Amino acid sequence: MDHWNAIENHPVSTLDGLFESDPKRAEIWSFEQSGIYFDFSKTHLDNGLLQEFQKLADAKDLSEQIEALTSGAVINISENRAAEHTAERGTGSATSVENARLLKNRMRGLVQAIDDGALGDIESIIHLGIGGSALGPELLLEALKIGDEKYQLAVISNIDGCALEPVLERFDAQKTLLVIASKSFTTAETFLNARSVIDWMTEQGVSDPFGKIVALTAKPEKAVEWGIDESRILPFSETVGGRYSLWSSIGFSVALTLGFEVFDDLLAGAAEMDQHFKSNAFDQNIPVIAAFCDQYYSQARGCETRAVFAYDERLTLLPDYLQQLEMESNGKSVLADGTALDRHSSAIVWGGVGTDAQHAVFQLLHQGTHLVPVEFLAVIEPGHSLATEHHQGLLLNCFAQSAALMAGSTSDDSNRNYPGDRPSTTLLLDDLDGRTLGALIAFYEHRTFVNAVLLGINPFDQFGVELGKEMANALLAGDSNQMDASTETLKNRAFPA
Repeated sequence: MDHWNAIENHPVSTLDGLFESDPKRAEIWSFEQSGIYFDFSKTHLDNGLLQEFQKLADAKDLSEQIEALTSGAVINISENRAAEHTAERGTGSATSVENARLLKNRMRGLVQAIDDGALGDIESIIHLGIGGSALGPELLLEALKIGDEKYQLAVISNIDGCALEPVLERFDAQKTLLVIASKSFTTAETFLNARSVIDWMTEQGVSDPFGKIVALTAKPEKAVEWGIDESRILPFSETVGGRYSLWSSIGFSVALTLGFEVFDDLLAGAAEMDQHFKSNAFDQNIPVIAAFCDQYYSQARGCETRAVFAYDERLTLLPDYLQQLEMESNGKSVLADGTALDRHSSAIVWGGVGTDAQHAVFQLLHQGTHLVPVEFLAVIEPGHSLATEHHQGLLLNCFAQSAALMAGSTSDDSNRNYPGDRPSTTLLLDDLDGRTLGALIAFYEHRTFVNAVLLGINPFDQFGVELGKEMANALLAGDSNQMDASTETLKNRAFPA
């Protein structure tokens, strides 16, 4: 049976009609987990669609795939290894969970040693990485910092010196710790930045710059070759993907800056979502239902994008984080067996922060010709001590936008006509702390995985990022024989002989 055909041709009412036909819809299509309220009621999912998606999930062996993921089976087929980010928070093969626990203890010990002054008087940290080695730590820092941290932390990913130079001007080299985060310990951008930081330390009179470097990597032998003492190398497993690595030693800089208890809370919240994902039936499984929504709008309604708006300044970086998580995982054109994918893969994820976005992109969302599913995130407990009007206005704007997208408004003036029937989901957090943020990120990881299973693709490789790197290396080496005329002209214009 063609389950996709049944989904794509399923008759669905308008959102208003769905609420009219079921007075309890808001209750039935909402779920609570780990301090987060997930409201899917303003989507077009109904019981019939849910049943069709459950048939598709069964045909795709989703239950077996979830078990394979969470037990440490080889699920990354193209690279012949497991995907063991859940082992970092306690769910996986017994061996991998124990190994992760031991490495966490090692990390905890180094945090304590630095706090106790083992590396001298440290006031600031420069964390160098790119992709998941930077996006995860930076998101955690911005979301969870409270302003009185023991250390200043700067996360630098861009090779552009305009990102690094202001940090070097602001920090005291004598009191700075350099953290190099690279899974392979060969990342070109990261090591160009690292050499610049070491040069700066040397110029500022630091007698032993390598004595103030910590390495976070799945290749500890390469860090030793690079000159870093083994006592300051924090390994993590090769089976933990870069964009899933914030749970591993990649989170070291955040654990050091915010305190290890915050990092423990983060892991605990993620573990709660892992258990929910592993244990619940599909019709009560939050990441699964979210993926059903994603696939309905992508496949049946032709939506190519999904917008994410955080109505909390502390979550400014969440859309950036999700872009890598979802588009690097599921931006594929082939199935896991190498044959062509004949439908949309990952949605293009974009977004911003409310209420700023209301005055920028919501015009298109309300009246444009594109149908864009919208995801709202908000936090009940404010992250500031200003007058209550600030937070009240923020949350009410969030709720009003989702209501307006659904309801629309008719007018005799076509310029003031809003079609409505535009879907949204809302994730309402009780508070923004380590536990809820950990659960939130784990939710997005599992949602991404379910989307991949439904499509039949492997979400754990990312070969698509390699070609551009290879061509950049060729240009750096002076080999432009394979380049087109446009690229050659651009290079010559930027770097005249």
